[in-house]
Amino acid sequence: MTSIKEQAAISRLLSFLQDWDNAGKVARSNILNNFIEANQGKTAPELEQEFSQGASLFLVRLTTWLRLTYMTGSPLDKLLRSIGIFLSAVSSNRYLIEFLEVGGVLTLLEILALNKIKEEDKKESIKLLQVIANSGRKYKELICESYGVRSIAEFLAKSKSEETQEEVQVLLDSLIHGNPKYQNQVYKGLITLLPCASPKAQQLALQTLRTAQSIIGTTHPSIVDCVLKVLCTMHLEVQYEAIELIKDLVNYDVRPALLKGLVALLIPSFKETSKLHSEIVSDSSVLELTAHLPLFLQQAAAAKAIGILARHNTTLAEEMLHLRVVHSLMAAMGNTDHSNSQRQASLTLKYFVELFQVVEEHVRKTMGEELYKLFLSNAENLYMKIDSIQADILAANKVNVARALHLSGLSYSDMSFYVGHPNEDQVAYITHFQKEDVEEKEEEEGKGASEASQEAKAMWQGSLAEGRSHSQAPVDSS
Repeated sequence: MTSIKEQAAISRLLSFLQDWDNAGKVARSNILNNFIEANQGKTAPELEQEFSQGASLFLVRLTTWLRLTYMTGSPLDKLLRSIGIFLSAVSSNRYLIEFLEVGGVLTLLEILALNKIKEEDKKESIKLLQVIANSGRKYKELICESYGVRSIAEFLAKSKSEETQEEVQVLLDSLIHGNPKYQNQVYKGLITLLPCASPKAQQLALQTLRTAQSIIGTTHPSIVDCVLKVLCTMHLEVQYEAIELIKDLVNYDVRPALLKGLVALLIPSFKETSKLHSEIVSDSSVLELTAHLPLFLQQAAAAKAIGILARHNTTLAEEMLHLRVVHSLMAAMGNTDHSNSQRQASLTLKYFVELFQVVEEHVRKTMGEELYKLFLSNAENLYMKIDSIQADILAANKVNVARALHLSGLSYSDMSFYVGHPNEDQVAYITHFQKEDVEEKEEEEGKGASEASQEAKAMWQGSLAEGRSHSQAPVDSS
């Protein structure tokens, strides 16, 4: 037989449940307020003690009311917070299973997609999904199997609250960890977020992608195009995250495509540029709009990214020489429609000039002594000092360092001798074998050797002979 004390506790529980069952919206809201205030942070045993071992009876009423009202647009924040007290309590596995058995995950995901529900209520739904995901691998899999990744990603893209978006990022980060069965699904979902219209969503997706990339270890083919398109953003925080991800991606199999794509962005498509000009030609503020064309923003960001990559890894700089990066940087320097493109391209080109003597020779020859000295003295502000003729010279340059490298037969390993300050023995050693190599090629090719080939070889030999007189900046070879 139960004691008088236990009977009194059961009586209080039945009275509480009866009050809830008979209450209207206002009364239930007051009951929830009192419950949240009295039970926040309690453990599962403490909740059971509070409800005389009948806490599940109240939880089932909360979940039932949630399923009955969430589609009507009624306020859900207090209801969801009350459910959260049960799910987040220590030793609450029983409550979690009871909530999931009645379709709790699907209900929370459906809340995210309903326009009539307030942003604050959706934020509470995300917090409950976080609690479920953090409960273990099988619960993460349940969310993913319920088409959760798609629903969560779409909500992140559409949300207007940065605070809510940050909560979504925490959830996605949880789903990417300890979830080998569906981690690729989360990874692809993050990539689909990159073209979205929300700068905050782009920033958070890029941040989470860096984590996901290190966990998965392989890349998806679409990531290169998506990341490069993000560079057209006007938001510097998004551009920063995109460049940080690019720095990671060059260590994977997409490196050739990524470097090629970056160099290609330095010379925007004429058709695309003309299309954009035609759309703004009737606007009185045409100059201001031209300065913010997405293609030119992308061009400036690409020049900046190339400079960062080259400084971070000399090998990357060498690879980009073979992609005609010098020609493309000089062309960007001649883009008088966008000063930041000129500035970023000029700073990056100066580093290549200081790093490689062959680049210095080509750039000096193309620019002429006057423009070249002006470039060396103040590369960052060169765009403010050049005239239209000098800008045209840069834009129409025919520099082809890649061709010179090919004709001279130097590989990446050979080029490493030109980085930094070469000593006399290194220069003499390379010059000796470079000369022998050129003589052998001339004998084999005979009279059929082209004038361009001879010019390139002569340029390389002249560059080598002057190696001791050129002062170059130290290189970060990390």
